[in-house]
Amino acid sequence: MLIAFDSTQQALRAEMLLEYADIEIDIRPTPKEITAGCALSIEFPQDQLREVKHIIVSEHVEIRGLYLKEQDKYVNIKLDDSE
Repeated sequence: MLIAFDSTQQALRAEMLLEYADIEIDIRPTPKEITAGCALSIEFPQDQLREVKHIIVSEHVEIRGLYLKEQDKYVNIKLDDSE
């Protein structure tokens, strides 16, 4: 799964919060298929989606969106959707 951001500041803040929560993440370039204001995205395992959503909401992290890669495209996942 992938989190895209509108600002580098929010990407770095999310990185710190997710690492503190011991969530396995990778920083990577934002895929060209996702329009975002920031060139950095955070990739994380799908089985940690619930915890990632909780951190984003509770810490008021501003994101462009959460995305799941299905075949060759990215699908936007709503923050308020259940897993």
